[in-house]
Amino acid sequence: MALWSGRFEEGVSEFTQRFGASLPVDKQLYAQDIAGSRAHAAMLAHQGVISQEDADKIDAGLERIKGEIEAGSFPFDINNEDIHMSIESVLTSEIGDAGARLHTGRSRNDQVCTDTRLFAKKRARDLMAANVELRHALVSQAEKHFDVILPGYTHMQHAQPVLFSHHMLAYVWMLDRDFDRLRAAYDAADANPLGSAALAGTTYPLDRFMTAEALGFSRVIPNSLDAVSDRDFLLDLLYACSVSCMHLSRLCEEIILWSTAEFGFVTLSDSFSTGSSIMPQKKNPDFAELIRGKSGRVIGDLVALLVTMKSLPLAYNKDLQEDKEGAIDAAKTLEDCYRCATGMIDTMEIHPDAMLEQAKKGYLAATDVADYLAKKGLPFRRAHEIVGHLVLLCDKRGCGLEDLSLEDFKAESDLFEEDITKCLDLASIVAARTTFGGTGNSAVKEQLDQAKEALAADEADAASLA
Repeated sequence: MALWSGRFEEGVSEFTQRFGASLPVDKQLYAQDIAGSRAHAAMLAHQGVISQEDADKIDAGLERIKGEIEAGSFPFDINNEDIHMSIESVLTSEIGDAGARLHTGRSRNDQVCTDTRLFAKKRARDLMAANVELRHALVSQAEKHFDVILPGYTHMQHAQPVLFSHHMLAYVWMLDRDFDRLRAAYDAADANPLGSAALAGTTYPLDRFMTAEALGFSRVIPNSLDAVSDRDFLLDLLYACSVSCMHLSRLCEEIILWSTAEFGFVTLSDSFSTGSSIMPQKKNPDFAELIRGKSGRVIGDLVALLVTMKSLPLAYNKDLQEDKEGAIDAAKTLEDCYRCATGMIDTMEIHPDAMLEQAKKGYLAATDVADYLAKKGLPFRRAHEIVGHLVLLCDKRGCGLEDLSLEDFKAESDLFEEDITKCLDLASIVAARTTFGGTGNSAVKEQLDQAKEALAADEADAASLA
């Protein structure tokens, strides 16, 4: 019989037992559940609610159960619908009344919130560490290929030349913000609900601050209704995972494009590619595609919990049983994507010549030619129009701006002089963009130093939470 069966004359059917059970999902939280129970028992003894002898039996019994679960010998039974009842029923069968006293002063409502918050903290910490590793890989590629030039795009059309290192660092800064979101999710989960009981607190003299300290929570949730019904911390974690997956999807989309014959900018290692069952020549970027695809399921996990929460009255409702599966899935998916992307970036081969060759196409010097005229006093809009005429001339001739003669330039404006050729050199165009955050070599060097400094600080922060 279930631990709550006292007022029932009949049990649930086999189907509804399975339908209502969360054990297949929440048994993954066994370590957090045992940690919460051990802290609760120690606090009950300290407060004189149970004897120290009972607390010692509970602690030893829970330690044995943890060992059995980790050894794969624990008898999980679907009739014990969740991880809490599974552990408590076995504990009580082993140590008798002492085990039956463990649940004094608490409810499964505050118990599951405690487990879930401990889990969210751990997974946020794991993801922060994985985020740091991917940023290291991107920074490494930026350093190794610092001066490589490739075309920058807007609307997927050639726009202006940029440094490859600048491009890689754009993703480093996205991931830097992702780290901050994961850190915020960690902080949101770092509050103790234990002792709130079902919704109203309890008449027992519990010390919630003692259990908070024992479990490593930085603070205690001040409202018992909020404590058992709040899942904002899981939404924060799911949001952080969703945004980071979106960033990884953008990165992988570019890698997929860059690895095509049309681009030829990169070659992925064999370890991060697959072949075709029919076409012997194929080398497919399957793992980049999978990362891109998995973003959908993580974003779906976020939407699912938002919809679950949107109409729930206070305090606890069975709907909240649906909170954990999506969060568990999202955290694991993002961690796997981080690991895969790190290996893929670390091992991909860069082709500078192919990047430079493409940067010579599409009139990427056009803006600098317009700036040349504007710096000589011509209104920029007029300069823009003149350079547009020159590009049209190149289109008709099938040539580049660098192929035009000085006479061609002067036919459009007498302001053009022989030094216009300096505006047509890609390396000079890139180097000239020295504004803070720009793609100029000196600006990117400064940016790279900042990125490495931020990375070191985040790496230390993640390590401090371990």
